[in-house]
Amino acid sequence: MDKELLKPTEISIKDKKKLIKGNILRAALFARSKVVEVMTENNDRYYLIYYKNALIYGEQLTQTTEGTFIEKAFQNGIALKAPNPMLSTFIPSLNITIPNKNKLFSQLQLHYSLQEVAYIATTLDSFFEKNQLIPMIDKIYYHLRRSGKFMKSFQIIQILREFAPDLKSAKDRSESHEYFSYHDFYETLSLPAILKKDPLYAELYCFKNRLNPDKHKFLEEILTQQDCTVEVILLWLERVVKLQVVETVEKYTALALQFVIMEEWMLILSEVNINPFQILSEAKSLIEKMIAKGNIKKAACYLFLFLDDLPHSYQPILSSIWEYSDPKFVFTHLDNFLVLLQKLPEHNKTTHLEQKMFQLAILLLKEHDLQTVRDILLPVYKAFSQLNVFEKINKMAGLEEDPDRMMELGDYYAEFHQYDKAIDCFFWEMELQPQNPVPVQKISKMYQKKGMVKEAAAYQKISDQLSHTG
Repeated sequence: MDKELLKPTEISIKDKKKLIKGNILRAALFARSKVVEVMTENNDRYYLIYYKNALIYGEQLTQTTEGTFIEKAFQNGIALKAPNPMLSTFIPSLNITIPNKNKLFSQLQLHYSLQEVAYIATTLDSFFEKNQLIPMIDKIYYHLRRSGKFMKSFQIIQILREFAPDLKSAKDRSESHEYFSYHDFYETLSLPAILKKDPLYAELYCFKNRLNPDKHKFLEEILTQQDCTVEVILLWLERVVKLQVVETVEKYTALALQFVIMEEWMLILSEVNINPFQILSEAKSLIEKMIAKGNIKKAACYLFLFLDDLPHSYQPILSSIWEYSDPKFVFTHLDNFLVLLQKLPEHNKTTHLEQKMFQLAILLLKEHDLQTVRDILLPVYKAFSQLNVFEKINKMAGLEEDPDRMMELGDYYAEFHQYDKAIDCFFWEMELQPQNPVPVQKISKMYQKKGMVKEAAAYQKISDQLSHTG
């Protein structure tokens, strides 16, 4: 994605009494949970854990450990990397406050079911030791079992076994006689039936198997009922990337436009190699409006994403971009402009090509030596060999090695508005021919071009004296 079209997604984090600012580097969706990685202004990394779009906890970490939920989310979830327009909509607020770590679990029990608290605990293993989390989950299990809520206690054992598969006590409890019927429940019943009794399990199961068409469809239905539009879009985009299934773009465009603007949606589609200029009827008018408002660079950067696959109807737009793009921008995106020029009719590109390349050469000569300028312009010359500009630069590179032709080289430099370099050449010639008024006259003209009136007058006077003497 062209970084000129996107700014970093900034976030402010209040951690205890510190206010920390940073940019989101990447984020990941894993069922009901989300993980966000932030790079702060001091180059520290913060990791944030969300559940149902609510911030659960976050902390600065020097590194993440393999096997933790954070690593699992980035490896097996749906990941987004900056820059991406989806990042700004991924979490509900970009101004957050980290909850108090010591009061975290008591607060969670005020807002979530005990099953959810147990699951949330398993997502926090980068911030708490496992030997802190397991006893807490065990405590929930025994509380539910003593209360006679065997189905719910079995759900906790399932969460614990997933979290700590080597824990023998959890395995033994799961396989005890009193839970046999619950194993059958999960193995034999349909997903709709399981969803009614254990929605958390159903969502996790479908998310882990989301590339299966049936599980994907069922999960999308769940998310749609919960108004989780961002998550629905992410599911679809992943399906496009991994399965190359590009169906019902219009449907997901309508959903996406609830939380992003069309310009951002076009960039999101480009991330998964969907060409918006082939599919979205609004794309063309959007680019035309950009050009009408003078946003030539922005319009160009959008089109550069799909230059090789633009409809023929975009040719007038490409002509306008070529006509109104300044030389510096052309140089920055030279490879793209070479492709663009190949798509224009001959009269369209030749009208402005010589003029733009001349202006580009002026810019390049201010910052680079002749050989470097020649190398930069060489791809243009190979594509358009009739260019006079390149012929002149090429000739100048040869003259540079010939001390007897400094006057000629100076004239070329003057033509390209490089007055200081031209003066150096004419000085060289003046020293070789001290009685010749021509190089002195040329020096006077260069100072006139530079607006240095006194210097120009002084050399004009010397030139007049030499002419009179001659």
